[in-house]
Amino acid sequence: MTPDDRLTHPQVQTDLLLYRLYRIHITASRLVVHVCEHEFGLTRREWRVLSFLSEHEGVLSSELAEHAMLDRARTSRTLTRLADKKLISRQPKPSDRREVHVFLTEEGRRVYQSIFPRVAAINRDLASALSPDERALLDQMVNALQGRVHEMVAQSKHLLPPIDSGE
Repeated sequence: MTPDDRLTHPQVQTDLLLYRLYRIHITASRLVVHVCEHEFGLTRREWRVLSFLSEHEGVLSSELAEHAMLDRARTSRTLTRLADKKLISRQPKPSDRREVHVFLTEEGRRVYQSIFPRVAAINRDLASALSPDERALLDQMVNALQGRVHEMVAQSKHLLPPIDSGE
C-alpha cells in the first residue's frame, strides 16, 4: 500500500470508493429511471421490486423487503402501487395473514420482459468501456468487495440501523 493509493488513503471525498461507486450508480441510474418512469410509469423502487419478483415469485413480502433493501413499510407501499397497476398479486400466508406471498401477474411479466432488455443494454453499454479481461477482473473485485462488506456488517450488526436505501 502506497500513500498515493487513493482507495486506502483518500484525501478528499472524490477519492472515497463508496462515493465513486455512488456517482456511477446515480449517473447510470438516471438512464434506467428514464426508461421506467417515462416509458412504463414505474418508479425505480417499483422496478427494483418487479425485477426481484421476476426471479423469486411467491416470496414473502418480508423477504422481498430484505432483498430489495427497503423497510417493510416502503415495501408494502410499493406493493400496493404495483397491485393497483395490476402488475403483482398478493396471497396471504395461511399461517399468518399479515404476511403475503407476492407474484407477478401476466401484465407484470410482460412489463418486466419489456424493461429488462433495455436496462441490460444500458449495463452492456456501460461495461463496454472495459476490455473483456477488465470486465472479468471487475466482476471478481466486485464479488470480493461484496464479501468484505458482508463481513463488516456482520461484525457491526448491533450498531447499524435497518437497511433502507431511501430511494
